[in-house]
Amino acid sequence: MSLSVILLLIGGLVLLVVGAELLVRGASNIAAMLRIPSLLVGLTIVAYGTSSPEMAVSIQSSFAGQANVALGNVVGSNIFNILIILGISALIAPLMVASQLIRLDVPIMIGVSILTLIFGSDGIISPVDGTILFIGAIVYTLFLIYEAKKQKDEESAENSSHTSIENSPKNWLINIALIALGLVLLIQGSNWLVESSITIAKALGVSDLVIGLTIVAAGTSLPELASSVVASIKGERDIAVGNVVGSNIFNILAVLGLSSAISPDGIPVATAALNFDIPVMIAVAISCFPIFYSGKSIARWEGILFLAYYVAYSSYLILDSSQHSQLPWFNFVMISFVIPITILTLIVTTVRTYQAKRKRLNS
Repeated sequence: MSLSVILLLIGGLVLLVVGAELLVRGASNIAAMLRIPSLLVGLTIVAYGTSSPEMAVSIQSSFAGQANVALGNVVGSNIFNILIILGISALIAPLMVASQLIRLDVPIMIGVSILTLIFGSDGIISPVDGTILFIGAIVYTLFLIYEAKKQKDEESAENSSHTSIENSPKNWLINIALIALGLVLLIQGSNWLVESSITIAKALGVSDLVIGLTIVAAGTSLPELASSVVASIKGERDIAVGNVVGSNIFNILAVLGLSSAISPDGIPVATAALNFDIPVMIAVAISCFPIFYSGKSIARWEGILFLAYYVAYSSYLILDSSQHSQLPWFNFVMISFVIPITILTLIVTTVRTYQAKRKRLNS
């Protein structure tokens, strides 16, 4: 293992941290200048910007005749975004969840996840399907812009945690430059980190399978991870949560949609993806609703739950791909105990929250 690889790894981490810091600072300043909730900035500027690696990988794969890579990239990134990014961010500090996410954006994320399964049920996401998805991305973005204008009033300014910043051309140029530079550093940092991590993993004797299921799969989500963690540390929790939800919606509607639309034969959907990976993506999206709804927050124990499920998901992929002898036992434990207990806990928590809210309204 050469010194250059280690320096590349350290350099990648540094660029990720610095890039995330610049992106979050620029985005939160723009929210203050426009006097709009930082959640909307997280759902748009930060979410779309940090999803640019997924867009680049998926479009490049479509032009290279490897359109099936686009689907795995989107599905894997969406699972990683919720389970790992929200999990780590909630461990740093419990995340408050805005009412808009529960009322609107999480249901949209669930809906487009289910739509992916419906479109792929015939074994392919056709160019027509992709066009429909991409039109959905445009409509959703226009709706967010409309929401931003509607909330740009005195009430939203009073509820904002930001100090007012002068809305001047100079400040606009500075903060746009911060966002652009932050995105460049995030993308370059993630590239360096993935490249050096693969080299180190191979030097340690880790198989290509494990590398592909872990380092490469998570690589395009590193900008989202860095941005949400930095936002959580800085107290910009709306950006931390909005970034994840907005990225997941953007990944399906824009990334998968555009990749399918420009691919002449569309994107093939493997049986394994239909039977396991896409349903997992849907289940993870659905799990956000009761967790977000209970107390309008993501508690630390819920962050641990997210992280534990990502470990379980990765373990299943590795065991299944290698046809490990422990796979049947692993499946039995997950299906018979872990998943039912988790579902029961979420149902009980949601019901209790609902009853508490009704009691407050009636009192």
